[in-house]
This record gives sequence, structure tokens and C-alpha cells, in this order.
Amino acid sequence: MSKRAWQIIGIIVLIILILSITYVVDEKNQVVILQMGKPVRTVQKPGLNFKIPWPIQSTTTFDKRLLDYDAAPEDITTRDKKKLELDNYAKWRIVDPLRFLQTVRTENGAQSRLDDIIYSELRAELGQHDLEDIVAVNRDTIMVIVTEKSNIKMLEYGIEVVDVRIKRADLPPENEKSVYDRMRAERHRIAKQYRSEGEEEALKIRAETDKEKAIILADAYRTSQMIRGEGEARAIEIYANAFRKDESFYDFYRTMVAYKVTLKSRTTMVLPLETDFFKYLK
Repeated sequence: MSKRAWQIIGIIVLIILILSITYVVDEKNQVVILQMGKPVRTVQKPGLNFKIPWPIQSTTTFDKRLLDYDAAPEDITTRDKKKLELDNYAKWRIVDPLRFLQTVRTENGAQSRLDDIIYSELRAELGQHDLEDIVAVNRDTIMVIVTEKSNIKMLEYGIEVVDVRIKRADLPPENEKSVYDRMRAERHRIAKQYRSEGEEEALKIRAETDKEKAIILADAYRTSQMIRGEGEARAIEIYANAFRKDESFYDFYRTMVAYKVTLKSRTTMVLPLETDFFKYLK
């Protein structure tokens, strides 16, 4: 074998040796060093590092970013004996890779432990609250408590639980109809109350309007009677003045008016001719 061939072989061996004693940790990962299969230390700082060549030492890499946990929907019973179909999720990360490797070993193992612990804490905490508190009133406070309790237990596995949230909270299908019927009955009761209050207010408005109408009509009638009385008084005064100026003409005029009103077509009257009514017909 030529000298050049030996040089190439030597370079290849050197490269393999360098690769076997070095490893790189990037900013999104953390590494556990295994010596003869047993974890001995962790490396979390990014950069180039050295180790004893394989098979004495080897590396296992874990993600140090926030990871997702998405649970399957489960039934939970509230304090007021209502059933909820709960779908929750969580954000978690590996903070102690050495302990993580010693306890759950893989992310799948961690997901399994998260599923057990978070569901247990949710069931225990939600069991102390009514349905209304969980759905509308104290959900955020409840989630903070569940997050804290779950985090305390998961630290034993080198895991930090950052946040637990309810993604969906539905009633089981068998309970939906009864709840919707109760909600519908409550809406009907409120609507009936509003109608009753509206009718009462309408009666008040009508009564007030009728009162104002009666007052306006009474004032108008009084005013019309006063005007009519003043007019009649003025007419009497005019008649009296006219009578005083020419009594005979006034008497003649009033008699003609009486003829016009009384003696219409086909009118028959039986009166003595000596009466004053006929004095201008003689």
C-alpha cells in the first residue's frame, strides 16, 4: 500500500476519532451524557463539547423549548352533580433532563404521566366548583390552581408545567336536552316578566293619557261654553239695541223669521186668526 493511501486512511481515522469525542449542543436542545448506559451529567449550554469516545460515553438529546400536551376529552363531575365533557391542553418543558431520562425516559412517557396527573388535578379541583363557576365565573382562577398543583408533581420527573387550559367544555349528549329545556324555560320566564312589566307600564301611560284627555276636553268645553255665553250675550245685546231703535220693524222681522221656520211646504196650522202670529197675513 502506498504512502498516500496510508495518509488518507489516517485522515479518515482522525475524523472518526474527532467525531466520536465531540458533540454540538444547539440553542434549542439539551444533552444528557451516558457512560456505559448510565446518565452521568447534563449539558444545556449551546456550543461544542467533548466526551469519551463511544461506546464508553454516548449522548441523548432532549428539546428544551415549550412542548404541547393535548389530552383526549374526558368526563368530569362538578360539585352540583353536573357532568362535563372536558378537553384540555397544557404547555410544558424539560427543565432537568437527567431526572427526565431516569424517570420517564422519552417524550411519550412524559405525555403519559402528564395525562394522569393533569386529569387527576382537574377532576379534583373542578369537583369543588359548580358548573357555572367552571364555565363562566372562576375558570381562570381554577386553571391557575391546577397548573400549580400539576407543576409541583411533575417536577419529580424533571418537567415544568407552564400552563394548563380548558380548550372545550361541553355537556354530555344525554344532558344537553334537559339543560337546553331548562334554559328555554328560564328565557320564557324572563320574557313573561318583561311582558308583564310592559303591560303594567302601558296601563299607567294609558291612564295618564286618559286623564290628560279628560282635562283637555273639560277645559275646551268650559272655554266653548264661555265663548258661546259671551256670544249669546252679545247677540241679545244687539237684538235689544235693534229693538229699541225700531220696535215695529224688529217685530216685523222676527215674525218673518218665524214664518220661514214654521210655515214650510205642506204645513197645516190651526190657530185663531186674531192671534199675533197671523197679524201680517191678514
